[in-house]
Amino acid sequence: MIRKHSATLHGHRTSISLEEPFWAELHAMAAARGIALAQLIAEIDDTRPVDSNLSSAIRVQVLLWLKARRH
Repeated sequence: MIRKHSATLHGHRTSISLEEPFWAELHAMAAARGIALAQLIAEIDDTRPVDSNLSSAIRVQVLLWLKARRH
């Protein structure tokens, strides 16, 4: 199931749609780093490619994080 979440990034509100497993891992990523979820989302937003949407960039970061944890 896809769930929407609103966040404020650099002073403007945006809506992010992700499947529940991605939200769960995104929360785990933020907790593991000791930062707020909003801060993690802002970091991903700041470093995503110009031609990528935020939801896709988050999914890629979650995938990379999970792959790194396997090794």
